[in-house]
Amino acid sequence: MSVRCRGHVYWALVLGGVIWFAGCAVGPDYKRPVVVSPAVFRGDGAPTNSSFADLDWWQVYEDTTLQALVREALTNNYDLRIAVTRVEQARALAMQAKSQFVPTVNYNGSVSRGRNEAFGSPFPNNGSTVSSAAATLNAFWEVDLWGRVRRLNEAARARFLASEEAPRGIRLSLLSEVAADYFRLLELDQELGIASRTTNSFAESLRIFTQRLEGGTASALEAARAEAALADAAAAIPAILDQISATENQLCLLLGRTPGPIHRGGSSLEAMLPPNVSAGLPSSLLERRPDVRQAEQLLHSANAQIGESVAEFFPRIGLTALLGKVSPELSAFTLGSANAWGIAASGSGPLFEGGRLVGQYRQAKAARDEALLGYKQTALSALRDVSNALISRERLGESRDQRARQVIALETAVKLSSERYVAGKASYYEVLEAQQQLFPAELNLARTQRDQLLATVELYKALGGGWHDESNSGVASLESHH
Repeated sequence: MSVRCRGHVYWALVLGGVIWFAGCAVGPDYKRPVVVSPAVFRGDGAPTNSSFADLDWWQVYEDTTLQALVREALTNNYDLRIAVTRVEQARALAMQAKSQFVPTVNYNGSVSRGRNEAFGSPFPNNGSTVSSAAATLNAFWEVDLWGRVRRLNEAARARFLASEEAPRGIRLSLLSEVAADYFRLLELDQELGIASRTTNSFAESLRIFTQRLEGGTASALEAARAEAALADAAAAIPAILDQISATENQLCLLLGRTPGPIHRGGSSLEAMLPPNVSAGLPSSLLERRPDVRQAEQLLHSANAQIGESVAEFFPRIGLTALLGKVSPELSAFTLGSANAWGIAASGSGPLFEGGRLVGQYRQAKAARDEALLGYKQTALSALRDVSNALISRERLGESRDQRARQVIALETAVKLSSERYVAGKASYYEVLEAQQQLFPAELNLARTQRDQLLATVELYKALGGGWHDESNSGVASLESHH
């Protein structure tokens, strides 16, 4: 084999070794941690592949007024808009990290013109004019032998994907908060109607007792009790109105509005029945919940940063190239100029750092361990949230049935006592006593109906419903920006 051929083989082997090393990356590769999930959620029936969370939010909240409020919130809510801007910041940081894969190219240019005159010459123009021009392109590329740049890019990409989960989480919370406040308003409207109706009824009772007191057929004690019952019911009205205003103002904040009234559209709490649907499989929860997905991406990023810290122990290899033209005369820059070029390789690495690199490595490992524990804790919290919401929905359904039975029984008692009073078989105090028992029972029924709807809202939120998986489009968007 000739010397020239041996030289070609040598450089081919060197180039092949560089390419092979460039395909490697030091540090641990990411593997999704195993989280043991139950076969079925506690509080759910037989598991099914379909889940309540698979429904779009407008299928869950079918009230047209509520749908309009949700759409307004998704458009105008400031927390959501802030989260979107943070995603753009993370996208830009990921683009910066990815740019290190390719060479950097810079340009330089200079022109100069001067005059040299002989020292001590009696002739002022006895000298020469010197002109020069130069233009060069400089390129530098770090050969990523140890995968430092790849780990850096991997960590930045994972942080970007984690940032994408924040708007999804806020969107999910926003859906839940708007629906919850709307249901609270409907319940308060119902409470206001109950309090107003009861106040009118007690006012009529007081009128009757006052007439009977004047006629000598009722005692002052009975009249005083009737007046106290009226005052109790009437006092509830301003308290309810205060809660309505506070809830409307809170809802306006979610909608991005200044404080003001909220249009209800004639909706009724009694007409809204919570859907009885399955929560689905626990294993799918970890794929759907934005906070769990975010925790996993942060874990992925922390794992990649270990590789970054390991790569710092190895030398960095760089290639530099220069190409340009130099001319002693401006007029001859394009024709009479000389070409200039150069290629160089450089390497630098740590020799003594006083423990800095070891400290960075240990810190990266500890951060990864923290992120791992955080991911597992978030996953367990998600399972707990779903179980709590399922059990609450079931128990509140039972409570609502019993509250409804109580109200029906007390309404019957009011009717029967009124009939006995008309027939002269009982005093009107018996009617008043039945009315006094009915008032809090009706309020409790309305609140239980509200709480049952809120449990459904909480279940939808706990399951991670209300958004579609757009992670692939986010990655594609990141790729297209580079």
